[in-house]
Amino acid sequence: MNIGIIGLGDMGRLYAKAFAKAGYTVSGCDLPANRTKLEEELAPYKINIMDNGSDIARTNDLIIYSVEADKMEQVVGECGPLTKYGAIVAGQTSVKHPEITTFEKHLPADAQIITFHGMHGPGFEPKDQTLILIPHRCTADAYQRMYDLFTAIGSNIVEIADYHEHDKIVADTQAVTHVGFESMGTAWKSAGFFPWENASYLGGIDNVKILTTLRIFSYKAHVYAGLAILNPYAKQQVKRYAESESELFKLMIKEEAKLFRERLYRARDFVFHESRKPIMLNDVVMKEFSLSQKPEQQKPNSHLSILSMVDAWYHLGVNPYDNLICQTPPFRLRLGIAEYLFKNEELLEESIETALYDKTIRGDDLEFHSAVREWSSIIGYGDMEGYKKHFNDVQAFFNGRLEEGKKQSAELIRRLMME
Repeated sequence: MNIGIIGLGDMGRLYAKAFAKAGYTVSGCDLPANRTKLEEELAPYKINIMDNGSDIARTNDLIIYSVEADKMEQVVGECGPLTKYGAIVAGQTSVKHPEITTFEKHLPADAQIITFHGMHGPGFEPKDQTLILIPHRCTADAYQRMYDLFTAIGSNIVEIADYHEHDKIVADTQAVTHVGFESMGTAWKSAGFFPWENASYLGGIDNVKILTTLRIFSYKAHVYAGLAILNPYAKQQVKRYAESESELFKLMIKEEAKLFRERLYRARDFVFHESRKPIMLNDVVMKEFSLSQKPEQQKPNSHLSILSMVDAWYHLGVNPYDNLICQTPPFRLRLGIAEYLFKNEELLEESIETALYDKTIRGDDLEFHSAVREWSSIIGYGDMEGYKKHFNDVQAFFNGRLEEGKKQSAELIRRLMME
């Protein structure tokens, strides 16, 4: 099976190399300005760089579109009608609704549509990483060929029969998860401090929060913008997260302890039901990964971002453990620290007391409240450019520590996954 990849960005190149190393014949294309650099990088893998996507579509048995989600319509519109007879066509975007709609619109009726989603960033090789495989319009033989392909590169394949189900799960595991961490980054930028220099952010949970936030902001804005804005289920879930955060924040500033505590314990009992297999993040490992020079000065934290996520899961009726089939490292870490907080009653009570009565962190919680509102509004309006600008502004604030955070978070993920 000859494989052609249209779009040789970070993920396109990653999979092109993996397929080539597994013995497949691979070709690809990208913008003309990138051709010389791509030829130099990919020549050792015997990957052929072609002039354009039309050449890829005409000549390959499997055509993978690895372009930005908001560019899919344009690129598939140009290349899709030229698809080789009976070829398999796939997309590598994280949101499948617009991708499938575009394929159905522009591909010939004989094209087989089997799409996929690698649940990892370009910092990880596909081997041993979760990959979602989704048949849409195909024969059993074509599907088996795709299954065999990803088996050959060592992917951990999860089969999902319908792209609607995929997008619902991804709204939780990626879109809302990212908004939580992006809001933390925005809050710290607005407050004008780096969290590792603040005594309220020196615990094990906060090490995970900080490193995951830096990890997210070390990647490209368009990836997260597409996930949040093009997924029809994401708006509803992000809106619920913002509502949960706002309602909890109002109870905090009014110091309505009884209602606040009852609400959080009700959410705890739903999400962390004893029948659900726990993740059990290792406290010792979490405490090792600190960017602070003075971890001994730690103060209690309200953990409003985590309280809001668990409350939102409760109100959405979402069991996040079910969604681990489409897990990403940030989602697993987020669920892990939520579980760590809510299943430790002493720590949960400390968080509740801090949220209600500790005025020294109230300003930080106000910044977080404002940040969640901002992100929710941008997503609600479908403002792709606004999302990218907002993201890039925060990215610039943390620029000096992003690479270090990315490396430390990768090691943290590796260590916690081994436990």
